[in-house]
Amino acid sequence: MSSSNSLEGQHAIVTGASSGLGWQFALTLARAGAKVTLAARNVEKLEELAKEITAFDGRALPVFMDVTDVKSITDAVEAAETELGPVTILVNNSGISALKPSENISEEEFDGVMDTNAKGAFFVAQAVARSMIKHGHGGSIINIASVAATRVLKKNIAYCMSKAAVMHMTRALADEWGRYKIRVNCINPGYIVTGINRDYWETDHGKRLIDRLPGKRVGEPRELDGALLLLAGSGSEFMNGSVLEVDNGLTASGF
Repeated sequence: MSSSNSLEGQHAIVTGASSGLGWQFALTLARAGAKVTLAARNVEKLEELAKEITAFDGRALPVFMDVTDVKSITDAVEAAETELGPVTILVNNSGISALKPSENISEEEFDGVMDTNAKGAFFVAQAVARSMIKHGHGGSIINIASVAATRVLKKNIAYCMSKAAVMHMTRALADEWGRYKIRVNCINPGYIVTGINRDYWETDHGKRLIDRLPGKRVGEPRELDGALLLLAGSGSEFMNGSVLEVDNGLTASGF
């Protein structure tokens, strides 16, 4: 592993770590040498992940966090620092969607997505940044948005709006917190296979969508590892407010 990708001595928090991309992000950071706090509502799944990390001599701490509850966020960050020391990396990954035509989405469904993806992401970033500022060591905040931040995903209005908010939040926070040596960057993943959507890609509709993609395939979670390790490590020390599209050409395409 190159020195720029080594995270020895670092403490990372990964939100939404109980499944999907968050699970992969936590494994990747742990394999790079970071101590990892695994945050989500499903602590039982986090404990499974912690065992997987411990099996290769990594160090992981499962903590309950509901990103729609600010007290839950601050309690989780405090517990993480008590156990593993000051946080130096945040992967702000929690997210949900509500697939429904825009004329039919309810206020409750809309608020659920925005409260998790946009408001929740901000208050997690705020809690970690306050700690980074207090300790004076700076750090790296990596927001996970989506190609939906810049492209329309049909019948997914709240998700598109929330991810656009996360992308612009990244730039606003980079501008504010750069003076504290806090780098705030963003990854916009394209279509990635996860446990939730794996079956969809085998349907006729899913196969037609794949055929329209520039690379004629969807990605695997591990294909975000390079961008994650770049932004978490010393190789991105002069990157702040950057947005990395990891989408196999989707954003660049006319599709």
